[in-house]
Amino acid sequence: MARTAYMPLGTYGKVIADEAILAATGLAAALRCNLHVGAFTVDLPPVYAPLGGALLDIPGLVRAAEEQSNAECERLRNLVEAACRAKIELSFKTRKVALGAEPDAAAAQARYFDLSVLPWATEAYGAQDVAQGVIFGSGRPAVLVPASARLASLDHLAIAWDGSRVAARALGDALTLLAPGGRVTVLTVTDEKTLHGADIAGTLTSSLQARGVNATANNTTLGARTIAVALQEAALAAGAQMLAMGGFGHSRLRDFVLGGATKSVLVDLRLPVLLAH
Repeated sequence: MARTAYMPLGTYGKVIADEAILAATGLAAALRCNLHVGAFTVDLPPVYAPLGGALLDIPGLVRAAEEQSNAECERLRNLVEAACRAKIELSFKTRKVALGAEPDAAAAQARYFDLSVLPWATEAYGAQDVAQGVIFGSGRPAVLVPASARLASLDHLAIAWDGSRVAARALGDALTLLAPGGRVTVLTVTDEKTLHGADIAGTLTSSLQARGVNATANNTTLGARTIAVALQEAALAAGAQMLAMGGFGHSRLRDFVLGGATKSVLVDLRLPVLLAH
């Protein structure tokens, strides 16, 4: 059965960089997915400005913004089509939505696919809002993809493991993406919070090995780092190509995605991160 990844793209305001879009497209190919791109063009409401209208051509400005959005949509279509040619099947659909409605629209669309690949750039706030909508509203796994991501296949996966329900879901989602013969590193941060059980990384590793998965345990400490920094650094040190994690509580996952104490990590997101919520 073919697996299909969903990639939402905005076309108004500060759009995502081409490099991140190409990285997400490449990740879909590496994960052996067909790709469905949902591009949103903007539908701006009529603006009533009795005073400003005498000085500015408000309808003309609205029309120009919508035309620019449509042109960006066609440019993105050409970009992604060229990247997918002879590699993976591509479906590219456009949809006009009201300004600000893209996150909810993307979340609703994402429910019809196996996972979402979300190009990530800290300067593209509109794309971050769409990513937030998909992660928290779709009910499907989502992968944040930095522009630097390059992999031919997913041969080494790191799983952030705290024994929770959402971590188990992240594990299940991510294992389906692992290439045949791939390996898993089980990461547990031992001093971030109370863990339910001793050596839970070792317990999961034994369970995976019993199922034929090449798995190793890796216990690490938080120290002065945030949980997101500790996990990414441990994953990279182990040689993993992707980090899979669930929410360490709803607020912690939202903080990881949107900023706050871990904002610095997302400025330098160095590997794809699968989030299950």
